[in-house]
Amino acid sequence: TKRLQFLYFTLCELHFQFYILGAIAWSVWVRSHEFLEEPIVTKILIVEDNELNRDMLSRRLIRKGYEIEMAVDGALGVEAMKRFMPDVVLMDIGLPVMDGWEATSTAKATDAIKHIPIIALTAHALEEDRLKALEAGADDFDTKPVDLKRLLQKIEQWAPSES
Repeated sequence: TKRLQFLYFTLCELHFQFYILGAIAWSVWVRSHEFLEEPIVTKILIVEDNELNRDMLSRRLIRKGYEIEMAVDGALGVEAMKRFMPDVVLMDIGLPVMDGWEATSTAKATDAIKHIPIIALTAHALEEDRLKALEAGADDFDTKPVDLKRLLQKIEQWAPSES
């Protein structure tokens, strides 16, 4: 019976030790994964009238983990900026209703959204187009067709940091 008691107490002690180790491991895992907090996702507004360009760019950015909202003209783009409050705007220049130059100027003149970075996108790659975009208030400029790697670097440069 002493052997049975010894065996019983040894098993109880081992069970207790495994219980404590499990609780510690769980606590470390919870702290390291911070699963109680929502992940921070960069929100991007794409203002583009060409359906093919809009679809292609939005799909590629969604696959990279970005949250996407879209607008098809400059006026709707400015309204979407107020509603969606994106971290970055990709603004086509050749838009109907209100072109990208005017939409950018309007956004930068509106207190609630003037802080949102705007990356102007255009098929025109001349230096004068880049300067005109910056004069309108765009924070950066890129050409189409889009070089995704370069555009992603610009998005990360302008998106607010997570810290």
